[in-house]
Amino acid sequence: MFGKKKKKTEKIEYDRSEWQPVLKCSICNGEQVGGLRNKSTGEFREIMFVRGQDDLERFREIMDERDIAKIY
Repeated sequence: MFGKKKKKTEKIEYDRSEWQPVLKCSICNGEQVGGLRNKSTGEFREIMFVRGQDDLERFREIMDERDIAKIY
């Protein structure tokens, strides 16, 4: 009756030939930020902070991508 409300996830549209979804990970403290990296320039655009497995699954749904690369 009073359960958690499931967040509606909307997919983000991006040019797959220029941008790649990645997780930017910190070596020191393990923080992860999901975003898009430009393949030619290396520019990173932050989308969301990933705190755990639930956030990672949500990021995968938003990006419509199952295999996400990690950068350090």
